[in-house]
Amino acid sequence: MSATPPSPAASAPLRRRLAALLYEGVLLFGVLMAAGMVYAALTQQRHALQGKFGLQAFLFLVLALYFGWFWTHGGQTVAMKTWRVRLERADGKPLGPGRALARYALAWLWFVPGLLAAHLAGLAGSWPIGGVVFAGMAAYAATTRLHPDRQFLHDAICATRLVDVPREPRPGPR
Repeated sequence: MSATPPSPAASAPLRRRLAALLYEGVLLFGVLMAAGMVYAALTQQRHALQGKFGLQAFLFLVLALYFGWFWTHGGQTVAMKTWRVRLERADGKPLGPGRALARYALAWLWFVPGLLAAHLAGLAGSWPIGGVVFAGMAAYAATTRLHPDRQFLHDAICATRLVDVPREPRPGPR
């Protein structure tokens, strides 16, 4: 009798992936705030616009390290664990550093088109820019309908997938 390979994990539902994204944003607020304080202390930054591009580059690297570490060490950030979503390669294996870095860079597709559209339209103010970025994010999320496994565009390009992590059974009464 031949052993059958395990069936691949089911894709995580879109609403849970988006909930994890929202929760990730809340958690990253604290991570980026702490990193910004470290940057300001190390560079003697006295004004928010002083060294703005250096700060942005530093925070971009902090985010790359954050996601790269979690995605290559278990495939889950704290938010992904909470919402029972795991990142893995399309073949079910864990991610390596190169693929995690490529996915991180391509995941900016969530935001860059909306930011670029707002810039090209000459928009100013948080509400108009936020509205355009939100519309871009909604359009990007809708692209999952084009993929047979309902994965995001950056996952399709990187041959990764977000899968459902089943609930662990609770122990019965003693």
